[in-house]
Amino acid sequence: MFKNYYRLAKPGIVYGNTFTTLAGFLFASQLNFSPLTIILLLATLAGLGLVIASAAVFNNYLDRDIDKKMERTSKRPLVTGVISPRAALIYGTVLGLIGFAILFFFVNILSTEIALFGFIFYALIYTIAKHKTSWAAVIGSIPGAVPIVVGYTAVTNHLDISALILFIVMVAWQMPHFYAIAVYRLKEYEAAGIPVLPAKKGIARTKIHMLLYIIAFLVAAIALFAFGYVGYVYLVLILTFGLSWLWRSIKGFKTSDDPKWARSLFLYSLVVLVAFCVAIILGPVLP
Repeated sequence: MFKNYYRLAKPGIVYGNTFTTLAGFLFASQLNFSPLTIILLLATLAGLGLVIASAAVFNNYLDRDIDKKMERTSKRPLVTGVISPRAALIYGTVLGLIGFAILFFFVNILSTEIALFGFIFYALIYTIAKHKTSWAAVIGSIPGAVPIVVGYTAVTNHLDISALILFIVMVAWQMPHFYAIAVYRLKEYEAAGIPVLPAKKGIARTKIHMLLYIIAFLVAAIALFAFGYVGYVYLVLILTFGLSWLWRSIKGFKTSDDPKWARSLFLYSLVVLVAFCVAIILGPVLP
C-alpha cells in the first residue's frame, strides 16, 4: 500500500522540482554554508517537496477520469482503485498542511506565499485548463518555474531581477520540454481528448513554437551573465548545451519520424536542465 501512495504523489515530479529548488538555493547562497544554512536548506527541500507532492495528489484526483484513457496513466492508483478518491484527498491535504507549515515556520513567509501560488496554479488552474485549451502548457509552466524561485528566496527573503530571470528561464525551458512529450505521445492525448498544441494546431506549428522557446531560454539564461550574476564558466556551459538543444530542434524540421525526434529532444531537454542547474550553482563562485 505504501508503494501506491508513493506513486500517487508523482515522485518523479517531486524529485525533479526539488532539484531545481536546490539549485536556486545554492545559487543564492553562493555555496556559503553554515549549520543554520544547512538546516534552512533541509527545511526548504522538505517543505516544498511535500507541497509539490500534495499538488500532484490533487492533480491525480482531478485527472482520474482522463487517466483511464491514456496508456501511460492507466495504472495510476486512483484509476485502478487501490486508493479511493476520499483517501487521496485526505492524503493530499495532510501532505500540503505539513509542507506549508514547514515553509512558514522554518523558512520564511515569502517562500511560503510563492509556494502557495504555485500550488494553486498547478493543482487547480492548470488541471482545469488542461481539459479546455492548448494554452494549458503555458499555464502549467508557471508553477513549474516556482520551485527554483522558492529555493532562491529561502536564502534571500526577497524578489529581485535574478529571481525573475530564473523564473523566465524555467518557463522557457518547460515549453519545448512539454511540447516534445505532446508530440511523441500525441495519440494518447488525442484519445483522452486533451487539446495539446500538436493536436489543435499541428506538429509543424508546434516545432516552430519549440524553436522559439528554446531561443527564449538561451536569451534568458545568458541574461544571468549579462547582469553579472555568474561568470564565464557558466556562459560556456549554457552556450554549449543550449545551442546543441537549438540545433536538435532545427533538425526536427527535416525529420520523417516525428515521435522518435520528439522523444530524443525531450530526453535532451533533461540534460539541458541538469546543465543549467549545475551552471548556476557553480556560476557565482567560478570565473
